[in-house]
Amino acid sequence: MSKKQLRPIDAPFVALGPSGVAIRDRLKHLTTEDDKVLRLVGEHLGNLALLDLKARCADGNEHSTDTWAARKQGLTAASSSRWAGSITKATHDQWALARRCQLAHIQSLEAGVRTLMHRLSQPVGEKGTKRAPGGYRSKGEWFQKTRRLHTLQHRLDQARADRDNGVVHVVRGGRRLLNTRHNLEKAQLTEAEWRRRWETERWFLAADGESGKRYGNETIRVTPEGEVSIKLPAPLAHHANTRHGRYVLASKIAFTHRGAEWADRITANRAVAYRIHLDVQRGRWYLTASWQRPAVKAIPLETARAKGMIGVDTNADHFAAYQLDRHGNPVGDPHRFFYDLSGTAQYRDAQIRHAITQVLHWAKRCGVAAIAIEDLDFTAEKTREKHGRKKRFRQLISKIPTGKLKGRLVSMAAEQGLSIVAVDPAYTSQWGAQHWQKPLAAPRRKMSRHDAAGIAIGRRALGHPIRRRTAPPQHHQSDGAGHRTVQADRDVRGREGTRPPVTERAHESRARTGTTRGTRATSASKTVRDARSAGTWVQDPLLITG
Repeated sequence: MSKKQLRPIDAPFVALGPSGVAIRDRLKHLTTEDDKVLRLVGEHLGNLALLDLKARCADGNEHSTDTWAARKQGLTAASSSRWAGSITKATHDQWALARRCQLAHIQSLEAGVRTLMHRLSQPVGEKGTKRAPGGYRSKGEWFQKTRRLHTLQHRLDQARADRDNGVVHVVRGGRRLLNTRHNLEKAQLTEAEWRRRWETERWFLAADGESGKRYGNETIRVTPEGEVSIKLPAPLAHHANTRHGRYVLASKIAFTHRGAEWADRITANRAVAYRIHLDVQRGRWYLTASWQRPAVKAIPLETARAKGMIGVDTNADHFAAYQLDRHGNPVGDPHRFFYDLSGTAQYRDAQIRHAITQVLHWAKRCGVAAIAIEDLDFTAEKTREKHGRKKRFRQLISKIPTGKLKGRLVSMAAEQGLSIVAVDPAYTSQWGAQHWQKPLAAPRRKMSRHDAAGIAIGRRALGHPIRRRTAPPQHHQSDGAGHRTVQADRDVRGREGTRPPVTERAHESRARTGTTRGTRATSASKTVRDARSAGTWVQDPLLITG
């Protein structure tokens, strides 16, 4: 029987820090006129953004700088030069995102078609292996999968044709909200409530920053004192309440989070982008400020390993974390940080942030410099063609928001002065349970498979093998049956040599002298008759009679 071939394991690496920052504050105490002006501006610019998106999709692959300039020039007359620049840039970004999603969809369809064709070519009832799936269980299932194959091939041909022609399918306002219109009862919405959400999502109230201009943005300007003013589009200039066609809101902004960093940027006239949006459910207006950070060079991997590591295993409902010293030895007990990924998107995001905050605070108390986590990517693992009847497993991996989790963890860890080391997820759960789950289990310590996987992840990030060191030979507690592997650190000189002899051992001294009796004094007896006295006996030559 041939030995199982393992897939190559990628080397761990330190993840790059965040490249951007976004902060948000509520626009409080707005007047009726403020609300009216914001709605008019958002609706007017939203209509312009719709027309520009239509023009950009019509250009397709024929897009160029000349067509971009022509679109911007056409929008300038109905708004302003800076508003037109923000709209065309947002439109192009939306088209590019749809293009990337289209490619991912094609790759997913190709993987599904390959799997179906392979399984249909196998005899009915053929068992599969770990490397390749087998045939289908029955003739009925085989027939249904042939129909599924034709459906996927048709979708694949359409998607490939759209990509070749530069056609993308974009819904301004979101396709999910659009489909909600057909399920109002399930969403617990009335038609009027859905209509308000739909129109609000299609508004446009965002302006890119510009370095060198006053406070970093000429279109939506925020002063260090918190005063917010908007450059009104040309058709709405009659609503201005100050000079140069600007409208000043009655609300004052006070960023509590990163407020000092934001103030430093606008004082130096560095670019800051702003976005104003309305939360329809709460009836509140918010302003979001964002800016880019200079690229920060990640610390060397050896520096991240110097103080040990926190190994974190990501699961559908909790983080399983374990602390390891720099030699790869587990320290203390396992820690679990639970979260709930059911409910709305805002609730799931809050749960993830809360769990990550707990992990980071514990890592700071442990004194480590880095956290190790698997470089998870379930893009090609969610299809039912690959996992077949394993519906629960498909739901499990679909619930883990890997992309959002990575972004949150990297950005939040950078604020705490911690680095993130990404490792290859291959065999971490399997080998961790094999080598660490049972040895670390104790009456007062419950070890799960996930806790053992956290140790495996941490050891891989530290550069150690996941296998724990082997026990000494049973018949001889030295090197009689071979050297004990993984005894010393990888950088210790002479770690592969035999251990030096210990001359003070009793059994070695008896072997050298050839005696069978022990060389040490016997211990005191525990019986009364044989108990030794603490005094000494001395024979006096003279008889004392007095």
